[in-house]
Amino acid sequence: MSGLFDMTGKVVLVTGGSRGLGRAMVQGFAEAGADVAIVSRKLDACETAAAEVEALGVRALPLSCHLGRWDEIEPMFERVWDHFGKVDVVVNNAGMSPLYPSLAEVSERLFDSVIAVNFKGPFRLSAVAGERMFHAGGGSIINMSSTASLTPSPGTAFYGGAKAALTTIAQAVAAAYHPRVRVNTIVVGPFATDVAQHWPDPPDPANPRRTRSGLAIGAPEDIVSTALYLAADASRYVNGAAIRVDGGGWAMGRANAEADAVS
Repeated sequence: MSGLFDMTGKVVLVTGGSRGLGRAMVQGFAEAGADVAIVSRKLDACETAAAEVEALGVRALPLSCHLGRWDEIEPMFERVWDHFGKVDVVVNNAGMSPLYPSLAEVSERLFDSVIAVNFKGPFRLSAVAGERMFHAGGGSIINMSSTASLTPSPGTAFYGGAKAALTTIAQAVAAAYHPRVRVNTIVVGPFATDVAQHWPDPPDPANPRRTRSGLAIGAPEDIVSTALYLAADASRYVNGAAIRVDGGGWAMGRANAEADAVS
């Protein structure tokens, strides 16, 4: 079974790969033997991450790219392809969910930025990568969606809408490049990343898998096994799927917290 998860000789491109869930996945892919392209807007952060994973004996390419800008995406992908000679896996992880005081106070610029990074960019990268990988023999695309696409709150309204669109379009991209390129989605719940420090109920410093009020949340490394599964041959018969990685959701997390309190 271990061979089904072996990524030796594979090339993985991770957007938003310098921090949070992206950084955890970069680490996991590298530990499984893959070479990695680490992409985000901040080149210095990508370079730091690249140096760290190269210590594992794999190759790493740091690149700066604004995933919300259509015209930057294909050149970035071509640089990765030219550097490694191929790309086997693309992880559409870059995203943004900014805070705002109310729906009525959301500006058009903010709305467009959220749609661009969370939906427009991943769509374009999926199309560019899917076409290239299809003609090269195959590959895997993994979209990182959110449980906000299923149960949005007023504070995640159009972010959740963008992630719902990303989950939907994945099935169309999967159909377009079937059977050589698989396209699947991870629907992510609450995780204790740096962004979580701005939540109304942030992670507990003493227990990173709980918020301060006791709700269960994920640690970044908890995403790695699912991402590795969808990238590797272990999931070769999985295409167009959406897998929730959310610990059962906020409701279950609250129930667990209440159960712990009783016990």
